[in-house]
Amino acid sequence: MPMMRNSAWLPTVFNDLFDASYMPKASCTAPAINVKETDKGYTVELAAPGMKKEDFNVHINDEGNLIIKMEQKQEHKDEDKNARYLRREFSYSKFEQTLILPDDVDKNKISAKVEHGVLTVELPKQEETKAKVARQIAIG
Repeated sequence: MPMMRNSAWLPTVFNDLFDASYMPKASCTAPAINVKETDKGYTVELAAPGMKKEDFNVHINDEGNLIIKMEQKQEHKDEDKNARYLRREFSYSKFEQTLILPDDVDKNKISAKVEHGVLTVELPKQEETKAKVARQIAIG
């Protein structure tokens, strides 16, 4: 008697087992970053809607690179007295970006601000000091 093999049931079992469409998916996107250059300096803009200035850490490391860190934790509690349960929702966002600064950035004058959900870091260029090269040349 020939054995009839029907493996069509196998994929559906695994599809049902591993199908997580009913589970919420985590958002794993990094914030958008814009970098602009003008004659006077560079501007770095990082989109961070809902973030406050306390959620950011901007510093220069030992190697002279600009480090932008962003971290936000939220906890919401809703109590339903009729059902007698406590529901908690946690939200956690963390991001870190290292930017190698150009040599012409004046690292002592870097400033940052958060406004309307955008972190703006101003990187002014060093003022060029044009040394006068006038001198007497001796004739030998």
